[in-house]
Amino acid sequence: MPRQASTPHRIHRIAEQIQRDLSELIGREIRDPGLGLVTLAEVRLSPDYAHAKVFFTVLGADPAHAQRILNERAGYLHSLLYKKLRIHTVPTLHFVFDASTRDASSMNELIRRAVSDQARD
Repeated sequence: MPRQASTPHRIHRIAEQIQRDLSELIGREIRDPGLGLVTLAEVRLSPDYAHAKVFFTVLGADPAHAQRILNERAGYLHSLLYKKLRIHTVPTLHFVFDASTRDASSMNELIRRAVSDQARD
């Protein structure tokens, strides 16, 4: 008998729970001065729950360095997450830097400058 596909609502609910739990675990368990302050922006689960893309932002650290640290510790975080979640399959974690916040800030600065320059003319 084929397994029924998960509902989008269930996938979303589990992704949110993973995000909350990972946020707590990263803050408590990952002690690395080069990591900076990590904020998880979103978790996207594959339909079979096998993989999770974890989008993050970081303050006080190089994003590439923070991404490397998080991906190196992904197995450890996976094992801790396995103990917290009550689901059959805990996904493999893939951390990806979310540049959208940084890009939005840059865009806001450009708009501010353009408006300021226009007001002077």
